[in-house]
Amino acid sequence: MDWIDLRSDTVTLPTAEMRQAMAEAEVGDDVYGEDPTINKLESLAASLMGKESGLFVTSGTMGNLAAILAHCGRGDEIILGDRSHTFLFEAGGVSALGGVHPRQISNQPDGSLDLDEVQESIRSDDVHFPVSRLVVLENTHNRCGGVSLSAEYTRAMAELVHQHDMLLHLDGARIFNAATAQGVNTADLAEHVDSVTFCLSKGLCAPVGSVLCGTIEFINQARRIRKQLGGGMRQAGILAAAGIVSLNTMVDRLGQDHLRAKNLAQGLSSIPGIVMDPGTPYTNMVFFSLHEGIPISASHVQKRLMEYAVKVSAIGEKRFRLVTHFWVDDAGVQQAIQAFSKVLEDSMI
Repeated sequence: MDWIDLRSDTVTLPTAEMRQAMAEAEVGDDVYGEDPTINKLESLAASLMGKESGLFVTSGTMGNLAAILAHCGRGDEIILGDRSHTFLFEAGGVSALGGVHPRQISNQPDGSLDLDEVQESIRSDDVHFPVSRLVVLENTHNRCGGVSLSAEYTRAMAELVHQHDMLLHLDGARIFNAATAQGVNTADLAEHVDSVTFCLSKGLCAPVGSVLCGTIEFINQARRIRKQLGGGMRQAGILAAAGIVSLNTMVDRLGQDHLRAKNLAQGLSSIPGIVMDPGTPYTNMVFFSLHEGIPISASHVQKRLMEYAVKVSAIGEKRFRLVTHFWVDDAGVQQAIQAFSKVLEDSMI
C-alpha cells in the first residue's frame, strides 16, 4: 500500500542522493571543530542567510532554545506570539532551562506581531520588571496558516527592537518556503535579524538537523549552550552531508510543493462539508474545517482516511492541517481529495 502522508513535512525521507552522500561523508570530531562536512554545511548555511557564522544543531527546537539562551540571561524577558512554535510546542524550554520569562502577545492573522503592541510590551527600566531582551518572530508561521513575513516587516521590527537595545531572533524553520512564496532570497528575509534558525528536516528532506546562524561572537556563545544542552556531536558530518545535498537540490523545487498545496485546496474546496480557511494555502500548508453540520469529528475522519492510505493531522474538533512535500506527488494529491470525498459522503448517509 502506497501511503500519502500529509501530516507534516517532518515526515520526509532522505533522497537516494542524500543517502549516498551520508555513506561517503568525510568526518572528524565536531566538538574539536574538525569535522570538514559539518564545517562546510555551517559555512553554506551562513552564506545563504547572509550571516557570519552557523551552528549545526539536532533540531529547530534546539536551535531556538540555544539562540534564546545565548541572547538572554536568567530573569530576562522575551516577547513572542501566543501562537508561535516556541511558545506552543517547545516544551517551555526557555523557562525550564534558561529561566527566561516569555511575554506573549497576539499573533495577527498574517503571523506578524503588531509593532505598536510590541512597543507597549517593552518594559521600562524599573526594579519591579524583568528586562526586555529579545523579540522572537516566526517565518513561515505554522499556526497562522503557513503565511510568510515580508522583509519589509522584519526590517521594521528590527528597527523597533534595536532602538530599545534589544535583539531580534527569527524562527525560520521554513524560511525557504517563505522565500519561495515571495520570490526573494532567504538572506533578504534574514538580513535585519540578529539570529535565525532553519530546519533541514522539513521541506528540504534531510533526515536530521537545523542550522542556527548569526555573528561569530553569537555563534561562539550558542556553541557553548549547545554543549550544555547535550548537543555536542562527534562525527556528525554523516548527518551534515545530507543537509548539504538538501540545500543544493531541494530549495529550488519548493514551488512544486506550493503548487500541489493549491491543487489540494482547490480539490477539497469542492467537497460538500469542507470549509477552507480564507487565503489558504500561502505556502505548503492547507488549513480547513468541517462544516458544523457534519456529524463527525476531525479525528473520526482522520481514522477513516487511513482506510484509503491517507494520513492527515486533525488539529481541532473539526479542523485539519495538511502539508505537502517532496514525497507527495500529483497522484497523491488526487488520492487524498478522493479519500476525503468518500469519507464525508459516507458520513452523510
